[in-house]
Amino acid sequence: MPSHDLLAGPGKRVATALGDAATGMAMWELWSTLGWNDIHQRYRRSLLGPFWITLSMGVMIATIGFVYAELFRQAMFDYLPYLTLGFIVWALISGIMQDSCTAFTGSEGIIRQVRAPYSVHIFRVLWRHVLIFAHNLVIYVVVMLLFGVRPDGALLLVVPGFALICLNGAWVGIFLAALNARFRDLQPLVSNVIQIFFYVTPIIWRPQQLAEHPAIVYLNPLYHFVALLRMPLLGAAPPAATWVVTITITGFGLVAAGFFFGRYRGRIAYWL
Repeated sequence: MPSHDLLAGPGKRVATALGDAATGMAMWELWSTLGWNDIHQRYRRSLLGPFWITLSMGVMIATIGFVYAELFRQAMFDYLPYLTLGFIVWALISGIMQDSCTAFTGSEGIIRQVRAPYSVHIFRVLWRHVLIFAHNLVIYVVVMLLFGVRPDGALLLVVPGFALICLNGAWVGIFLAALNARFRDLQPLVSNVIQIFFYVTPIIWRPQQLAEHPAIVYLNPLYHFVALLRMPLLGAAPPAATWVVTITITGFGLVAAGFFFGRYRGRIAYWL
């Protein structure tokens, strides 16, 4: 009998988490509207609106691309597309991680007043950064046309790669949002860790430039998630190791998040 209870407990927790996620997904009109409104409020009454995101990203890529192409002795036509996609994909991943920390604390008023699944606030963050990613892809299209990048058939691999990034954004968001509701020091900690990972992840530099220490690159999970989108958009298929690493992390992460969220879901409102 005790063993049966132990098995029933975790199963109930996962069912609770899945139910919250399913109900939250069904309320897509709510979180999509909230996500779009977040961007609209940030750039209200500005001339370019959300395209300030694109403009600022484009200026930064052009400036850094010119300088680092010279420093690394890289041909501009080859280096700039690589750098462009590195920044765009990194902005998507790091933005989801940082904003997930405040997904619950930033929506405290809504959580206390409106009866809605907690996953709505996670989907709101994901949707907001998907919209920003879509705006930034304008830069990729321009660079692609200027430098003759032809993704060809590899472009289809963007679909499963993007799906994996979103699934990981969901479970990471649940963890970070709940933990930051309990421990408010988490947000600055995550911001600092992301900044460190930016420099040790091949965003500005190439993996071949660290050939003497390949473990720094290939044991870095963020490198594999960046490669999921960057390589197909450049016309190359990600290696099998990248798919294995990202799919494995996705599976374990979703299961762990299910247990975690099912256990602590009832306490989140008291932590806020």
